[in-house]
Amino acid sequence: MPSTPNFADYLLLACVGLFTLLAAVVDVRFRKIPNKLTVPFFALGLIYQTAFHGLAGLGNGLLAFAVGFGLMFVLWAIGSGGGGDVKLIGALAVWLTLPMTLWIFFLSTLFVILGTVFVLSWSGLASGMGKTRRRYLESTREDGSLKPRERRRTMAFALPVALATWIVVAVNVFGMMPVRGA
Repeated sequence: MPSTPNFADYLLLACVGLFTLLAAVVDVRFRKIPNKLTVPFFALGLIYQTAFHGLAGLGNGLLAFAVGFGLMFVLWAIGSGGGGDVKLIGALAVWLTLPMTLWIFFLSTLFVILGTVFVLSWSGLASGMGKTRRRYLESTREDGSLKPRERRRTMAFALPVALATWIVVAVNVFGMMPVRGA
């Protein structure tokens, strides 16, 4: 039987919801997630875990951080994500613990794939395949200079992360799915 949400659950919903909304808006607008957003949220996550779940919660949060940050760091290292995306997942992971972090990683990856297919299809239909290829796949400009990587990205990663987070946290808090850590 699912437990009734308590103050800690509602605080989690509010903080994580606001953080992911801000991160998504900033990432969509500027294609960058600033440290002044992720670092304080990470620190607050450590405080949240310690205050509401004790040292076991802090340990679970740090484990989730290591795994979430590590997975995103690998994607960053191979050029499939930005540094802000790595810190975004790391900061979220501390709040959410490992099971929810893995679900968010899975769902956000699925949303990125679906979103990318949609954006590329729409662009191909609206602008033609040649222009779409030049816009998203080529790394050089017509003058031979390199395009900034963030200009070639099909979509901002924080938006799929926000959607995945809202789904996973709501399902977890309202007891529909046993994904909560300690």
